[in-house]
Amino acid sequence: MQVTAQDMVDALHVAFGDNHSRAIYAKGVLLEGQFVPDPGARKLTSATLFVHDNATVLARFSNFSGVPTLPDTAADANPRGLALKFHTPYAAELDVVAHSFNGFPTRTSAEFRQLLLAIGLSRAGAAAPTALDRFLAAHPAAKSFFAATRPLPVSYATLGYFGVNAFRFTNPHGEPCYVRYRFVPRAGEQYLDPASASVAGPDYLAEEIRQRSAREPILFDWTAQIAEPGDTLDDPSVSWPQTRRLQRLGLIMLTQLAPDQVGQDRKTLFLPANLPDGIAAADPMLAMRCAAHPLSYRHRQ
Repeated sequence: MQVTAQDMVDALHVAFGDNHSRAIYAKGVLLEGQFVPDPGARKLTSATLFVHDNATVLARFSNFSGVPTLPDTAADANPRGLALKFHTPYAAELDVVAHSFNGFPTRTSAEFRQLLLAIGLSRAGAAAPTALDRFLAAHPAAKSFFAATRPLPVSYATLGYFGVNAFRFTNPHGEPCYVRYRFVPRAGEQYLDPASASVAGPDYLAEEIRQRSAREPILFDWTAQIAEPGDTLDDPSVSWPQTRRLQRLGLIMLTQLAPDQVGQDRKTLFLPANLPDGIAAADPMLAMRCAAHPLSYRHRQ
């Protein structure tokens, strides 16, 4: 079956309900700041973003699922999401999407649709083995994705995030390399102890990030994990070996909450294949993601 972008959006609504919100990662908070590029990034890509120091960034931290009222403490709120929109007056915008798990549950968009439909058919009261049970039994990567132990984070600012799709960087000499993104918190990875987790409120992450951003910048190092020959470029369910070289791309500094959270969130669209010269999509899943996101965007207006 040929899967369309509308099929993907419909499957997200089957899994999480049609809440006239973002179809996935519905609950989130927006912050603004700046990006300072690392000179080493210019050895990998000619993208103008990494040449000038005056780029601004809009960041959205979020919870998994398409339920905008999902408590931050719910198991279904994992993995957490990070979306970024970089803007510079010298070039096209660059959008990045990432989440707090090093991998994706499926190899292809078609398999991801099957997973979403299985989630929707496996609500409370469904006979065992449920459709989701059967899907996970046949797809080890998806089973690992959902079985991963994820304690509650202290903050959105104390999680590492992974861009699971591969991109082709081309440097000023025309030399290519393939990368996946990582975002490393300067605050370190921190999680709530059991006592704190037991009293955490349903919106504690949004409340914490508001307080944190009011007293100090929120800092992430953006790095590129560089592929070696034989590393898969078209299967985000397979993580690359930890021995792969990391090149720092720059520092993300988030300094304040975005004004008009509701209005700005409604009008903001993150497209992971919104790319400047010097960066190109290498994973075919990115084409489907970029086709589905605008459909979801128009639906929630």
